[in-house]
Amino acid sequence: MAKHLVCKISELPPGARKIVEVEGRSIGVFNIKNSLYALRNSCPHQGAPLCLGKVKGTMKSSKPHTYEYVMDEQVLVCPWHCWEFDITNGRSVFNPHKMRVKTYEVTLEAEEDPSIETYEVTLEKGLVMVHV
Repeated sequence: MAKHLVCKISELPPGARKIVEVEGRSIGVFNIKNSLYALRNSCPHQGAPLCLGKVKGTMKSSKPHTYEYVMDEQVLVCPWHCWEFDITNGRSVFNPHKMRVKTYEVTLEAEEDPSIETYEVTLEKGLVMVHV
C-alpha cells in the first residue's frame, strides 16, 4: 500500500477536512477531535460528493420519549439525500450492517526539519560508518 502526502497537520486543525485526489480517487480526510479519518468522497447511494456534506452528531433513543445527542462531530451527512455515515468507520448510521462508504488508513508522520544537519551512515563489515 503506497503512502500519499495530504498536508501538514497544521493545515488540518480539529474540525477541518481536506479533499484530495489519490490514484484517481477523490478522498476526504477529516480531523475529528484530533483523530484522523479518510473516506471515499462518493456516497454509495447515488455517487454524491459525500465529503462536502455537513458534519454533526445524531440522536439516540433508549426508550420512548427519551433522546440523547451522541456521536458529536462524527456523522457525515450526504449533501444530496441526507444519508448519514459514521466518519470513524464509514458505516451508515441508519443501516450499519449493509451500507457503508470505503475508508482508508491515515497516519501522522514526523516531518523532517531541514535545519537539522544529517550525515549518511552505512554499515561496512560490521562497522558503523558516518560519511561527512
